Amino acid sequence: MEKAQPPSPQRSSSSVATREKPTAGAAAGNVTGSAVEGAQTPPSVGTTGGVACVWLAAGSGTRMGNRVNKVFLPLSGRAVVTRSIQATLGLAGVTERILVVAQQDMVAAQELLAEALPFRMRYVTGGSSRHESESNALRALAPEIEAGRVDIVVVHDAARPLAAPELFAAVVEMARKHGGALPVRPSPPLVASEPAATTFAAPNEVVTVQTPQAFRARPLLEAHRKAAEAGFVGTDTASCIERFSRLEVKSVPGNDANLKITYAEDLVLAERLLAGSR
Repeated sequence: MEKAQPPSPQRSSSSVATREKPTAGAAAGNVTGSAVEGAQTPPSVGTTGGVACVWLAAGSGTRMGNRVNKVFLPLSGRAVVTRSIQATLGLAGVTERILVVAQQDMVAAQELLAEALPFRMRYVTGGSSRHESESNALRALAPEIEAGRVDIVVVHDAARPLAAPELFAAVVEMARKHGGALPVRPSPPLVASEPAATTFAAPNEVVTVQTPQAFRARPLLEAHRKAAEAGFVGTDTASCIERFSRLEVKSVPGNDANLKITYAEDLVLAERLLAGSR
C-alpha cells in the first residue's frame, strides 16, 4: 500500500503587527537597531519568566562567493555570529541561548564560540528552510517552555551583526506586554502597489521587517506545531504567528544599519558602519 503524500508546503511572507510608541527605555530615539562600538547596556526589562534567544545560522556563503558560512567571516576583528550573540550580553532574564547551524558547521561553531563567549551556548542542527530551522530550535526548547521556565523566545538572524542591545530589550519588553514584537523600517516601493494588507503598515506604506523578533513562548511553540500539521512554511517567525495564533504583534523602530550580511558588499558596508561609530 502506498503511503499518502503530505500536502505541499504553503508559504507566506506576510506578518501582522501594529504600531505603538515604544515605552520608556525603548523610545524611538533610543532604539537604534544597530550595535556600535561602545554601545551602552540595554535598559532592564522586567521578567516574569526566562528569555530564550535563538540565532539562525544554518545558511551558507554561496551568495557571498565564499565556501565558508558567512556568519563565520570576520567583521572588524570578530566573527559576524559572535557580534550577533554578544549583543545580548546585558539582556535581562536570558536563560537559554541557542545557535541553529548546519551539521557541517557544528564543530566550527562550537570551537569559535567556546573561546569568544562568556556563557554556555546550546547548538541545534538546522533544517532545509528558515522555518524548519526555527522549528528545530523550538522543539529543543519545548521542555523549558512547557514547564514555564521560558516564556519569551527571541529569534534573530545571526547574519545581522549590528542589531543593538537596546533593540533586543525593546522587542522583549513589547512581547511581554502584548504578545509579540518586531522591528520595521520604511521601505520605498519600487513599483506602485495595492494598499497594505497587514496592520503594521499604514495603507500604501511599504515596510521592511527586521530581526530580532520576540514572542510569547507557548503560543509560538503551538503555532509551529499547527504549521507542521498544515504543511505550512513561513518566511519569518511573524508569518507563522499570524497564521496560527491570535497574538497581538507590535512594531518597534528598526534601523537601516541593522543590515543582513548577504553579499560581499554588505560586509564592507558593515565594516564602514562600525568604523564610523568609533
